[in-house]
Amino acid sequence: MDSKRLGIVAKPVTWVVHMLGLAAILLVLVWCIYFRGGLAWEATNKSHIFNLHPVLMFIGFIFIASEAILAYKVLPGDREYKKSVHLSLQLIALALGIIGIYAAFKYHNESGIVNLYSWHSWLGLGTICLFAIQWLIGFSLFFYPGGADNIRAAILPWHVFFGVLIYLFAIATAELGFLEKLTFLESSGLYKYGSEAMLVNFTAMVVLIFGGVVILSAILPSELEPEGYHPVSIEP
Repeated sequence: MDSKRLGIVAKPVTWVVHMLGLAAILLVLVWCIYFRGGLAWEATNKSHIFNLHPVLMFIGFIFIASEAILAYKVLPGDREYKKSVHLSLQLIALALGIIGIYAAFKYHNESGIVNLYSWHSWLGLGTICLFAIQWLIGFSLFFYPGGADNIRAAILPWHVFFGVLIYLFAIATAELGFLEKLTFLESSGLYKYGSEAMLVNFTAMVVLIFGGVVILSAILPSELEPEGYHPVSIEP
């Protein structure tokens, strides 16, 4: 099915993305600051160090990466400008994602907890590595030094596909993270139907919907597509 047959264009959908993204940011901050006690790089309460992890991974990694995906859809300007913004935002997301993962390792190491024992941690580490590879390939082929036109034309559909796939991995990792942390908290005595548990579950739902709407925005056509850019095709 051609994405144009959906009958809508990307721009109005991106407003929904921004509203859901801001709502998810607020929910994550309320959880980590109000319910979990705050954020700190050094603290006697090591949970404050851990709280940096969900904040950096959603706000720093997923949200900014989402904005990079939408750069081609919402920004004015020519293709080269949009490409520069896309690459810059992806690099910022990668850097903050790496810091966010380091915060989790720091928390584990200072708390005497082993690392990389769960599906959440395995998928998360794999996702950040794939994201870095994707960025390096995109930078070298589409920005500097740049590949030949025929090579770029052949690689572009795969670059888009793997970009969306890695983004889906990031959303899946976040969902596993919410589940894992809430399970730990509930096993430590947190009331399963209390306000914090409800907040975490609701936040996970908002993040999932947010990711889905980002993908919808990516496959929808713009009013004016940049030259040489094609939305992700969705075949029946």
